[in-house]
Amino acid sequence: MLARSLRIHVVSVAILIAIVLPVHGQQLGMEPSHETGSSVTGAYEGWFKNPDGTFSLLLGYYNRNTAQELDIPIGSDNKIEPGGPDQGQPTHFVVGRQYGLFAVKVPADFGTKKITWTLVSNGKTTVIPASLHVDYEISPWLEVMGNTPPVLRFEKSGPSVQGPQGFSTERTATLANPLALDVWVSDDAKLSTTSGARPRNLGPPATVLWTKYRGPGTVKFANEKPPVEKVEGYDPGAKFSGKANTSATFTEPGEYVLHVVANDWSEVGFQCCWTNATVKVQVKP
Repeated sequence: MLARSLRIHVVSVAILIAIVLPVHGQQLGMEPSHETGSSVTGAYEGWFKNPDGTFSLLLGYYNRNTAQELDIPIGSDNKIEPGGPDQGQPTHFVVGRQYGLFAVKVPADFGTKKITWTLVSNGKTTVIPASLHVDYEISPWLEVMGNTPPVLRFEKSGPSVQGPQGFSTERTATLANPLALDVWVSDDAKLSTTSGARPRNLGPPATVLWTKYRGPGTVKFANEKPPVEKVEGYDPGAKFSGKANTSATFTEPGEYVLHVVANDWSEVGFQCCWTNATVKVQVKP
């Protein structure tokens, strides 16, 4: 348990270093936040082993701008190599730090190789490496206190996902009508804190957040953080279960990807416990 805690601490430090450091070893420094004009940097969260023997490298990002969301198309300004440039990364970057949004799967014999994620934004280039170094191993499905990620579904009795690996569903929409977005969430309602103390004002055991991940136009959510309303009897095996409803409207036709993350009470830093999913939307005129 101590080894796991030390490993998590090292991962957190490594993420910070990746955020503020390299382009080809060049010191970027602690770039201050600005409303606009700052950079976007990939963030390597760590790796985990898959049941089939392959590995997944988990990544997020940090948009230092406080008021500027950025669209960076796949290509020379947004590429993961080797094997890219497109390996499922976002092309739309909301402000602030976004943790563990997607995973890049690598083969069982990946060994000491690495991938790099290059982002160019506001004239600034950042490059982050990701490898299977032992200090970056994480356990995103089970925290040391026994906490596990929420279980998320797009249909009450449909397929489920648990953890950051994510899964996707598909929808169609039109510009004239909002697209209804419903998710069902259940959780073990366990609490993980660095101090061991229970906060006075706890919210619900599970929350959800919707963001635009890819797409040609602007996406407006009726509520990007819709409340998860408790539903009795939905998932008898869980301590808490509920449903969250929102909708999305689009300004342009085309192909979009919407991202939803379900979080529980865990504090950031445990590398657990959240669950990712995406909705691929074909928006017609």
